[in-house]
Amino acid sequence: MDVEKLARILKRLVSITFVCNLLVLPLLAGLARLRGLGELTGGISYFSMQGEGAAEIVLRLTGYFLASWWEIWQFGERYAQVLALFLFFCGVCTAVILWQGRRVLDTVLRGETFTRGNAANMGRAAVCCFLISGAALLRTVWGLFHYGSIGPLFTYNTLFIPVFFMAGLLCLILSALVRQAAELKEENDLTI
Repeated sequence: MDVEKLARILKRLVSITFVCNLLVLPLLAGLARLRGLGELTGGISYFSMQGEGAAEIVLRLTGYFLASWWEIWQFGERYAQVLALFLFFCGVCTAVILWQGRRVLDTVLRGETFTRGNAANMGRAAVCCFLISGAALLRTVWGLFHYGSIGPLFTYNTLFIPVFFMAGLLCLILSALVRQAAELKEENDLTI
């Protein structure tokens, strides 16, 4: 497959993911309030949606999720507050990672892959990966003290720590490789 064609497909996928990420960010507090499927169906039935159209249902659910930010901080329990903050922080870092990916793909489409700008983009993505890993570590430690058990060690959150740490290391390696290639390209351009 042609590199340019692949880069176009990847850029579309990254752009769609970026937009979806931004759309979900305001809904995170509502998701933090919902702890299980029973609460999800309870929250939906709360609106007594029988006989209403799809637009009214979407408006009521959107209101529920957006009002959850205020409700969590006024009446919510610590767990929901910590979860909402963690998810929002990770969502913002993920948006930055996706944006850096779009910028790298833009240079690939222009045929300027090995630039110092791409090295900086990969470096910013690495920092965001390390921030997510650190936030997951903090949330895991908080969970250990909050629950007084080792239960939080067996959650998806704990899996974020090594996964995003390794992703950050990979981004740093790619950043160093791209920077080295850019320097070699600049030296080569000067010798001609």
